[in-house]
Amino acid sequence: MRTTGDTRARIVTAATELFRLQGYAASGMKQIVAAADAPYGSAYHFFPGGKAQLGEEVIRTSGAAYRELIVDLFSPISPTQDADPATVTRDAFTAAAQTLHELDFTDPCPIATIALEVAGTHEGLRLATAEVFAGWTDALAAFYRAGGIAEPAAHETASSVIALLEGAFMLGRAARSTDPVLAASRAAAAIVRAAQSES
Repeated sequence: MRTTGDTRARIVTAATELFRLQGYAASGMKQIVAAADAPYGSAYHFFPGGKAQLGEEVIRTSGAAYRELIVDLFSPISPTQDADPATVTRDAFTAAAQTLHELDFTDPCPIATIALEVAGTHEGLRLATAEVFAGWTDALAAFYRAGGIAEPAAHETASSVIALLEGAFMLGRAARSTDPVLAASRAAAAIVRAAQSES
């Protein structure tokens, strides 16, 4: 027997997948509830603010999941492990390139897609995406601090690495190639090495 929580979760999951595959504007509420196998009215029961409120939920939910992925990708540095931050960064990009290839060059995350679409037109969604990107940057900055890079360089390095990764995904999708992500891996590693040399 399905519960209320199940229905809400299915709606969020369906919206996440549709936003990822076809974008925010192209995904209507009817299509979302159909994909979720939920009654149409349930979407507005859980999200009385409509698609915009649902979009903010998707951004925050996906953002938290991808923050954990970033933590996992950049986890080799710990007090008991002496991993080089630049090497770990390069390897994280290599893993991201493999993921992009495995997903047949669809964007693995809906957040950048939504951000590109609505940053200039919807303040609520813009704020949600900005909050998510800031969280990712903070998580990565903590990794670089653990690797010996002092502030403010750790935060600046993290911001640059996130920007490189997001841009590389976009170029890789357009070219249907992992080459932009692998090229960005070398650039990201160089940025980290430069920050290390200055710390």
